[in-house]
Amino acid sequence: MRKPCLCLIATWAMSVMTMVQVQAQTQAQAQAQAQAQAQSPVPAMTQLTLVTEDYPPFNMQQSGSTDISGIATDKVRQLMQRAGEKYSLRLLPWSRAYQMGQRDPDTCVFSTTRTAEREALFKWVGPLVKNNWTIFARADDTRHPKTLEELRTYTLGGYRNDAVAEYLATRSYKVDLASYDTDNPRKLLYRRFDYWATGELVGLSILKQQGLLQQIVPLFQFNQTEMYLACHPGMAQEKVDHFNQILKEMDRDGSNATIEKKYK
Repeated sequence: MRKPCLCLIATWAMSVMTMVQVQAQTQAQAQAQAQAQAQSPVPAMTQLTLVTEDYPPFNMQQSGSTDISGIATDKVRQLMQRAGEKYSLRLLPWSRAYQMGQRDPDTCVFSTTRTAEREALFKWVGPLVKNNWTIFARADDTRHPKTLEELRTYTLGGYRNDAVAEYLATRSYKVDLASYDTDNPRKLLYRRFDYWATGELVGLSILKQQGLLQQIVPLFQFNQTEMYLACHPGMAQEKVDHFNQILKEMDRDGSNATIEKKYK
């Protein structure tokens, strides 16, 4: 019987040793990587920035209080709670809040009317509420228009970056713009413009706060819109879809109806 060649045995032994070393190195690298991952800090959940305006009864801040409430606000709070989202909530002038929603990542602004002109500016969660656009007049005004078309020759009061004012301006109505909608009742009484165009509920709420329910009255409704949580266009679509799904669940289980009933 022939003896195996010593060179072949040596070669085989070297191959085995090399394989063992490679396996050991691979296992060591895997253990080191796993240990490094275990020691790495878990990325913090991104906190959403939610901004709104004083627009009762949908979003508002009671005098002398820092708490923000309202129909839309309460729905958004519950939505965030169910989604497990960390968030901050601030009440700001509408123009500033509206610009932040378009400019700042992880930011949403409400209650925002969804229009064709605004569609591509945000990602939309909702609707949260419906809003009836209404024309208000001085109680002593002897003119009694019944349609928007009859107001072509008059000046209407609105406020900056508001969907009602944008709607009228794009249809060539003359609009006098205030910084805040709360300025408009006094401007109407001082005859700075002829009629005030705003949401029905917010208009009545402002008049009640200012003690002007007997001096300014609603004339007619000219449009109904839906208002949303409008999020920065860079927000992940998966998150937006998740928010919309939760809001539908809140409709189905009666949570939204309970919130609305609270403010009637």
